[in-house]
Amino acid sequence: MSQLTLRLPETLHQRLIKLAEIEGVSLNQYIVYALTRQAVSTEFIQATPEKEIIEQKQNFKTLLQLLGKASESQMKSVLAEREVVQPEAELSPEIIASLQQRIDNSTRV
Repeated sequence: MSQLTLRLPETLHQRLIKLAEIEGVSLNQYIVYALTRQAVSTEFIQATPEKEIIEQKQNFKTLLQLLGKASESQMKSVLAEREVVQPEAELSPEIIASLQQRIDNSTRV
């Protein structure tokens, strides 16, 4: 294992301590987790070509048309099988409501 000495703003240090406590892990474990998560996520973030975006939108519209033909019992069955996950702690109810509003506004266009 390697060691790294960091200088952190006090507010960030305190925030990391609280997040580690919430997760029930040491500060060191939490920082390693957070850095690992960030490092891994950057490997998967890539710009999507415009052609692919257009294709995805068309596929989505086609899917919506097909879903419109599903019976109520079929829809209930699919919804019953879905995995329900809790949002990340950083996603407050206000942020979720704001995102939902943005989605609703974008679908009206």
